[in-house]
Amino acid sequence: MAEKQHQREILLRSASAFPPPPGVKLSYGTAGFRAEGSILASTVFRTGVLAALRSLKMGGATVGLMITASHNPVRDNGVKVADPSGGMMTQRWEPFADAIANVPTAQDLVQLVFDFVKEEEIPFGGVCSAEVLLGRDTRPSGESLLEAAKQGIAAVVGAVAIDMGVLTTPQLHWMVRCRNKRRKASESDYYTQLSSSFKQLMDLIPKETAISLFDTTVLVDGANGVGGEKLIELKKMLPGLEIHVRNTGKDGEGILNEGVGADFVQKEKITPHSFDLDDAGRRCASLDGDADRLVYFCISSACGRKIDLIDGDKILSLFALFIKEQLTILKKEESKGMTDKLPSRLGIVQTAYANGASTDYLRQLGLEVVFTPTGVKYLHEKASEYDIGIYFEANGHGTILFSEQFIWGLESLNIQLASNSPGSDYQKAALRLLSASQLINQAVGDALSGLLLVEAILRHIGWSIEDWSKLYQDLPSRQLKVKVVDRSVVVTSNAETQVVRPPGLQEVIDAETAKHSHGRCFVRPSGTEDVVRVYAEASTQEAADALAQSVAREVDRFLGFGSLH
Repeated sequence: MAEKQHQREILLRSASAFPPPPGVKLSYGTAGFRAEGSILASTVFRTGVLAALRSLKMGGATVGLMITASHNPVRDNGVKVADPSGGMMTQRWEPFADAIANVPTAQDLVQLVFDFVKEEEIPFGGVCSAEVLLGRDTRPSGESLLEAAKQGIAAVVGAVAIDMGVLTTPQLHWMVRCRNKRRKASESDYYTQLSSSFKQLMDLIPKETAISLFDTTVLVDGANGVGGEKLIELKKMLPGLEIHVRNTGKDGEGILNEGVGADFVQKEKITPHSFDLDDAGRRCASLDGDADRLVYFCISSACGRKIDLIDGDKILSLFALFIKEQLTILKKEESKGMTDKLPSRLGIVQTAYANGASTDYLRQLGLEVVFTPTGVKYLHEKASEYDIGIYFEANGHGTILFSEQFIWGLESLNIQLASNSPGSDYQKAALRLLSASQLINQAVGDALSGLLLVEAILRHIGWSIEDWSKLYQDLPSRQLKVKVVDRSVVVTSNAETQVVRPPGLQEVIDAETAKHSHGRCFVRPSGTEDVVRVYAEASTQEAADALAQSVAREVDRFLGFGSLH
């Protein structure tokens, strides 16, 4: 009883120093909490409390807390929690995150926490210990918000905060995952694992492509964020690959995410700052502000600032092509009865925003493609159901998940092949998959590990960026949004591709879509504002525009108030 009273007093005293800003209500989504950095101290303090409680709930396992606003403008900041798996915080705790961020007083906060602790049966008041790893990106507001997070964690008796310094978001997630697997988890360990697995893949490149004239240079836009400076460190350990990083944000040159970065390049489809026609034909890539998104692009000498964009859909397709090739090689060995059968169900996970041409291409390869609602948390969860699950959003966020069972089977298979087929194509395929599982960040989308895997696969196949770009031709698309009085009126099903309510709207969408060749259209309510988003595809840009406009008008007629964007 005395321990709980002591805990109550500490929490009340600490929370009183971080009053919430009046009139501000925040919601914890896929990206955690985000707002202007100047008003986030209370939210970050309270998220520190939440992170400590999460660690206690998980038996003292390490949890992560990252301070970043990713691709948002530099004035913004945010905070999110990484679960012990290294993935995003469980969705089941999101309502508590919303509640703890928005309770008006310190007294209300303490009562909410104690009620939640009782409901969740969390050992509280110094009974057990908790550990939270902290990271932040390069935003000016990050340092003060880090202190707020530390205060929140310290307000939970028995909780310890470990400041890992300035990091990319994926680095922090990777560290949490490794620490809970009892593996080395420092930043230098991260660089060592990525560089060594990249070298292994490079050593396994087929002789016929290894001698081809391949441009070893890639130009990288660092978004004036943390990813650029980390890539400069990593590239020192990568012989055979020339990485030229631009937009590093060093010495005050350039502003974070302003006219640069993966989000800008993917949405605007033009070159970021520091890239021009002199780079025409070169392989270019762009990170976002916290380096969890990656897109590639190529500048055409005839198009000024326009680019050929290679987005997350084509990165996914490249990864799928490579993984399928290695599995096919291994299955040939299995068919001879020379090795044990490897559990190797490969699944591709997309959202409805994936370009229809990419889905068609993947299915033509004979791959299983499934859809989830929009949001990385849904994609990641679905991908984890496969032996190998690959997911990407068009914005460049995604990864590959390898099940523990698959990795164990692959390691066992490699031992068998080393005995009966050393140096064979079969053993090389097994080693490539093992190396890929070490190179890719399985905790979360990671632009740095993704970039290295792309570079290794392009070298393996012997493709230029033009070859990759021609993998398939994207269908023209258009996105619009319609302001509505209440977005909750729209209810969807089937991974947000079908409208269930209001009655009759889906029939109207189907009728409009049927008017266009290769037409596809869906609407979904925004997760953050009272708008309904409209996505349309068709065989021409004019048709895609017309389909989006006609459906937007119908949505407005059903439930809007005359405002299309």
